[in-house]
Amino acid sequence: MNPQNLTVYIVDDDYTFRESLEELTGRMGYKVQGFGSAEDFLKQNLVQRPACLLLDMYLPRLDGFALQEDLQDKGIAVPIIFITGHGDIPMSVKAIKQGAVDFLLKPFNAGELRSAIISAHKLDKQNVKEAAQRARILSLIATLTSREDEVMRQIITGKLNKQIAVTLGTAEKTIRKHRGRVMKKMRLSSVAKLVQALEKVGIST
Repeated sequence: MNPQNLTVYIVDDDYTFRESLEELTGRMGYKVQGFGSAEDFLKQNLVQRPACLLLDMYLPRLDGFALQEDLQDKGIAVPIIFITGHGDIPMSVKAIKQGAVDFLLKPFNAGELRSAIISAHKLDKQNVKEAAQRARILSLIATLTSREDEVMRQIITGKLNKQIAVTLGTAEKTIRKHRGRVMKKMRLSSVAKLVQALEKVGIST
């Protein structure tokens, strides 16, 4: 994994600590962007991916948990590593349950930080890959006519052409043509692969 391809965002209102953390993370080879508040971080138009977020738990106004929830609501699935000087077990459990990758107590050492960042970036690279796959599948679905979409949704239930024809009130040979167009447009060679692709975008039997 090439650190130069990865971005580490740091949100901490303690300027001195944030600056030292930016320096440490930069020495590891990562691209770094620091922010003094959750609001400043949210002003960005785009979060560069793959990435991770080193997020202070206690922030003025919008705290760490609130920022985590806000990002989830916006569909921004950047992995979060919470950092705090006043943590406890219930707090860390809550953070992990809500999707955080790790929970580091200040002061933490460079090894702990590096390990957490590596885990977060592995997760985000996978997230980015899966998001691209979903986007591709949705773009292919968008090329289908409304009738082809209907046939596709019948195909994944395991019905034969004759059964689909009865369900949709049309001729079997028409369904056969639609099935062929669906598979061609979706660029898939089998019904099993079609089922797997549609499951990735939330379409199932």
